[in-house]
Amino acid sequence: MSQLEVKTLLDTSARGLYRLFRNCALAVLNSGSHTDDAREIFDNYRDFGVNLMQRNQGIKLRLENAPASAFVDGRMIQGIREHLFAVLRDIIYTHNEILGDPTFDLGRSDHITSAVFHILRNARVLRPNVDPSIVVCWGGHSIGREEYDYTKEVGYELGLRGLDVCTGCGPGAMKGPMKGAAIGHAKQRISDGRYLGLTEPGIIASEPPNPIVNELVILPDIEKRLEAFVRIGHGVVLFPGGAGTTEELLYLLGVLMHPLNEGHPFPVILTGPGESAGYFEAVDRYVGKILGPDAQRHYRILIDDPSEVARSMRGAMESVKAFRHAGRDAFYFNWQLHIEREFQEPFEATHGAMAGLSLKRDQPPHQLAANLRRVFSGIVAGNVKEEGIRAVEAQGPFEIHAEPETAAATDDLLQRFVAQRRMKLQGEYTPCYTLVG
Repeated sequence: MSQLEVKTLLDTSARGLYRLFRNCALAVLNSGSHTDDAREIFDNYRDFGVNLMQRNQGIKLRLENAPASAFVDGRMIQGIREHLFAVLRDIIYTHNEILGDPTFDLGRSDHITSAVFHILRNARVLRPNVDPSIVVCWGGHSIGREEYDYTKEVGYELGLRGLDVCTGCGPGAMKGPMKGAAIGHAKQRISDGRYLGLTEPGIIASEPPNPIVNELVILPDIEKRLEAFVRIGHGVVLFPGGAGTTEELLYLLGVLMHPLNEGHPFPVILTGPGESAGYFEAVDRYVGKILGPDAQRHYRILIDDPSEVARSMRGAMESVKAFRHAGRDAFYFNWQLHIEREFQEPFEATHGAMAGLSLKRDQPPHQLAANLRRVFSGIVAGNVKEEGIRAVEAQGPFEIHAEPETAAATDDLLQRFVAQRRMKLQGEYTPCYTLVG
């Protein structure tokens, strides 16, 4: 890092990067925490500090009052050390080379996609001359033991078949598939198995990187994180989860339903143990009622069959490979997939923005999916993100306006999540939203 970059990173003014870097660093050091309340984490470590010291051989970080769990016998755990420097790398690169580069116009869709590509390339996660093998695994951080064990079984079957795993990098359904895949890779003597974790500053504190992640990337916001998932992934396995998992599913369905993506092979499997059958029935019913049968045809539901999930994914990789060959597209970044600006523009979950979302059924399904995605993104913010929690405390729950049928269906799904304790890791859940229909 240059002296100017160090100065920029340590700038504690309102426009400086220090608070962003400090909070992300604290989240990484706090891996394994049993709370998903970002505000609580930051309040508990108000006296945490981080400083950069420039040395001839590189950068040295000095930490003050860091979480003790990040150290063993006074030395930082190696995986946490790597994650900490990934935070440093991505924050300074995004600030200088993306946000600070006038050639990037982040109001344009193609420039947003290019920015995502540049961030991933700088993190060295784009590998040429490698066949499609990355399975994105989505699911909740607040899941039961049976569901967690099932995610490990699926990961194990994926690993046995030489597939790599990419998740949101946190605990629960993000950790389980990586843990299982690591055992599957070990049995097959695969020494270079990939466990990619994609996160963003707003969610990293409530979903800190789990210790299995060996390639961590911090994207600047949730929208670029979601785009990164579908650009580098070759298929998606979705496990049970809450509002965040529903946001991810709605994002993916909205992208795949766009007419320009017709015929684009992108395998999507919804799966869980037998105990989760009711969860997927509810999610499938919601998708069918709000977005219609066209949305439902983009995924397959497999219950309690880890080996079939993995076999299906392994087989689908051949279709993905053939399609990329025919389109002369890269295996490591899906340039051909069309993503509208509605799915790319950062959505700030304010009370005004949430109340102003258009959820009318007379709009194209992929646009309705984009706005529904924002609804669930706002609920995630109100549940676990520091700014969202503080906004709800100050102004009350977000008001979400929808037609009666849409409001009733959305409320029913969310109430199921609450009853199944999928909205928070600990304590009783107080809704951060009100549906007005």
